[in-house]
Amino acid sequence: MFNKNDETARIGALQSAIFNSANFSSIATDAKGVIQIFNVGAERMLGYAAVEVMNKITPADISDPQEMIARAEALSVELGTPITPGFEALVFKASRGIEDIYELTYIRKDGSRFPAVVSVTALRDAQDVIIGYLLIGTDNTARKLAEEALLQAGALQSAIFNSANFSSIATDAKGVIQIFNVGAERMLGYAAAEVMNKITPADISDPRELIARAKALSVELGTPITPGFEALVFKASRGIEDIYELTYIRKDGSRFPAVVSVTALRDAKDVIIGYLLIGTELKAGALQSAIFNSANFSSIATDAKGVIQIFNVGAERMLGFAAADVMNRITPADISDPQELIARAKALSVELATPITPGFEALVFKASRGIEDIYELTYIRKDGSRFPAVVSVTALRDAQDVIIGYLLIGTDNTARKLVEEEQKKSDQRLRDQQFYTRSLIESNIDAIMTTDPSGIITDVNKQMEALTGCTRDELIGAPFKGYFTDPERAEAAIKRVLSEKSVTDYELTARARDGKQTVVSYNATTFYDRNRTLQGVFAAARDVTERKRVEAELQQAKAAAESASRTKSDFLASMSHEIRTPMNAIMGIADLLAKTPLSPEQDKYVQIFRRAGDNLLNLINDILDLSKVESSQLELERTGFSLNDLLEKVTEMVALRASEKGLAMVYEIAPGVPNDLVGDPTRLRQVLLNLLGNAIKFTQAGEVTLRVTPDADPSVPTALRFTVSDTGIGIAREKLGQVFERFTQADSSTTRRFGGSGLGLTISRRLVELMGGRIWVESEVGKGSVFAFAAPFEISTSVNRPAADPVGADPELPLPALRILLAEDSPDNCIITIAYLEGTPYQVQIAETGAIACKMFEAGRYDLVLMDRQMPVMDGLTATRTIRAWEQANHRPPTPIIALTASALKGDREMCLAAGCTAFLTKPIKQEVLLQAIRENSLVAPSLANEDSNPMDLIRLSAKSRSAIRIPAYLRNCKQNVIVMLDALDRVDFETVTSLGHQMMGSGGMFGFQTITDIGRSIEQAAESADSDASRKWVGALSIYLDGVETISN
Repeated sequence: MFNKNDETARIGALQSAIFNSANFSSIATDAKGVIQIFNVGAERMLGYAAVEVMNKITPADISDPQEMIARAEALSVELGTPITPGFEALVFKASRGIEDIYELTYIRKDGSRFPAVVSVTALRDAQDVIIGYLLIGTDNTARKLAEEALLQAGALQSAIFNSANFSSIATDAKGVIQIFNVGAERMLGYAAAEVMNKITPADISDPRELIARAKALSVELGTPITPGFEALVFKASRGIEDIYELTYIRKDGSRFPAVVSVTALRDAKDVIIGYLLIGTELKAGALQSAIFNSANFSSIATDAKGVIQIFNVGAERMLGFAAADVMNRITPADISDPQELIARAKALSVELATPITPGFEALVFKASRGIEDIYELTYIRKDGSRFPAVVSVTALRDAQDVIIGYLLIGTDNTARKLVEEEQKKSDQRLRDQQFYTRSLIESNIDAIMTTDPSGIITDVNKQMEALTGCTRDELIGAPFKGYFTDPERAEAAIKRVLSEKSVTDYELTARARDGKQTVVSYNATTFYDRNRTLQGVFAAARDVTERKRVEAELQQAKAAAESASRTKSDFLASMSHEIRTPMNAIMGIADLLAKTPLSPEQDKYVQIFRRAGDNLLNLINDILDLSKVESSQLELERTGFSLNDLLEKVTEMVALRASEKGLAMVYEIAPGVPNDLVGDPTRLRQVLLNLLGNAIKFTQAGEVTLRVTPDADPSVPTALRFTVSDTGIGIAREKLGQVFERFTQADSSTTRRFGGSGLGLTISRRLVELMGGRIWVESEVGKGSVFAFAAPFEISTSVNRPAADPVGADPELPLPALRILLAEDSPDNCIITIAYLEGTPYQVQIAETGAIACKMFEAGRYDLVLMDRQMPVMDGLTATRTIRAWEQANHRPPTPIIALTASALKGDREMCLAAGCTAFLTKPIKQEVLLQAIRENSLVAPSLANEDSNPMDLIRLSAKSRSAIRIPAYLRNCKQNVIVMLDALDRVDFETVTSLGHQMMGSGGMFGFQTITDIGRSIEQAAESADSDASRKWVGALSIYLDGVETISN
């Protein structure tokens, strides 16, 4: 068995050597924190000479101020007492007797920083009064794990260093004793004055052991070594760690064995100026025993085979085993990660070129060969949990230097691992910052320089050299103002920066050595050292020419973006017009056919016709709405409305569809929901119809419910929540995130089964967001869906609701005999409009262009004008302005003009009204919408009324339509078009042929002549390609087809 006290003393000696090494900064202060001792390690690490800091500053002055603030705040919370940032934050725990080891960033003399692990110990006198503090620090940048393990030893050593249980003897380079501490006096019986500057440590050592040691070292190191002091310090003088046993001789002649640790003391130039010998009496092990049994360390001692013989309190605490569970039963390998043992054995086998068995041998092999060994290991607790540890292994030897066991001292490294990761990141950030700081200075496109407060240049980058044509050496030390055409203005710039702390876009003209002048814009600011002392001015100059070029490019890019936006708007306007124009005829004919006597089969086809038209129109509107929202062209209305009225109308609009599917349609308004609101009722209605329409579409049985409640968000007290729930097919959870995306449905099969463009929910989301609200969905397959949105509304006591229907707008009242001028270039749309007005007392005259409309209006007397916006020769807006000017010149009251347009983009309505139109209708136009617009806008003045009109002219609108009689007229129009196209082809006028082909492509199917539609498409394509032969071929085919068609007028 080994002597535990002896081995603990050996460990203490090792710790002493580490503590006094130049690899550690040892800083001792008085009770107020003023530095009294600043060892060689501190000088090396921090760049200060001891005389620069002793009796002048505190450790807080060389520490990161932000970290001290953070540490003070954290300790204040942890310990429940206010702690001042500064030195108090560094030593507060130690002053309360709490062990304190922490990470800190030290700041060197040159301003650079490095991470350190600092151990703090309060120094006390014989009455236990604090007389100062000892801060032992280690540079934590490299080999962090090993240094952390040593730090633990260093932390303990901080308490040991000044203990009377250890002899600390310092000598000069020749070995003459200069310091002889209290412990040395106690152990050796000499007073310090009896030995200092008088003898060497060799004079109090066994001379025979010195002779034996000199011989052994001579053989070991291959160089002759003199018995005496040289034998005691030779290894240390060569930078070799040296801990050995020695017999000291007391003043009274008695002897005692000691373990001695020797460290060479070096100055700033790394020259040896002395030696420090710290000794521990092998028989006095009380302190070492206390260290060994500390609960902060696991101390495990084994016999030579690895079987555990000692398992201290710290090991019990860390590993969860009682000492009796493991002693004489297992080895440390049994509580270590087996995979790590295998990996360690392999690595050591390669490193040491000898096979090493996984297991206990892998843990102690290096130590058994006398090699210092500190490594990381994962320990396994009794409960199976694991934790990282740093383990230091020492071989225990008897007097004959035979290994009798091993000592493994471990520390729980969990917290340090976390700190290490953060420190690695911090170190990397610091390195990156240092690298990029210089990179930015050197590689910046701006000319950068620094000056002192008087304007003398202190540093520049390459761009500044290029700007001035001078080298860096020539620039540094020269006046800043000397490199500009106006030195006084340049000097004023420095003064302004010093006065205002910064300056922006200050223009100067730099003059290079070769006379080249460059106008630059300077941005400058003052900069300071860590003590907030002004150091000078940091300035960056940029060639204004480059900035102008960039500004021009940005302007061009902006113009290009605006041009692209205009192009998109023009395209949408064109697309809207091109689609809505034939849609007007398609939907108009469908409506008219639906009002004629039809067989059940014909009625079915007509209903399909109408639904398809409605779906297409909805799709067009959705695309336009989405475009408006995405281009920020859609602006919400702000008007008063009744919530109850809006909800009633919305539910009425969807109730029929719900009823057709056998669904219950329910809506509820919670108590406390205000009725009179201010907002955009049109867009609110659009969102609700979209959500309700989807709910009905995807629900086969059950009910659809609309609920309105105050929103639960207390931050918006005026917000309302609208919830639409159904009992439909539901949506898979993984698809919920897609339902509000463009052209997307939760499942592609629903598109095939139920239809839809996938735009409705996208538009709803955008509209709700425009309202300042939010929209969401909850759903489960087979259990229905809940779509909800919340949006803020103003509450009004004086609601500006839409005006009530005007007098005379009642469809049951008699209609006046109006004279109407229809300005429309499309024959098909003319046919539809006239058909819409059949059965009314209205008299309609047609003008094919805006110019003809103006002439007819000036020559005739009309009660109302229906004005198409896009027409040849003169467009509708120009015609409207011309009519209004004529009316004003001739003192005529304004005649109602209703604009008919196929465009539905933002601003179209405003443009029409600004031109002088009274009202605005978007194609395709429903019959009832047109009739209602005429009713609401007609103003039959007594002077313009027909006094001789028969009372029978005032008749009610008939539900019966006679559109079928328009087919012969349509066919005659087509034959006329054939003549016109043939004439155009003779004149190589493909534009006319393209236009007429396009018209017939859109109108043929509406009258039941699909062949005309198909031939019209072919004519349009051939004419667009300027293919004369193909165009004539298809015009001829159309002529033959029309000749063969049997008239259906009868």
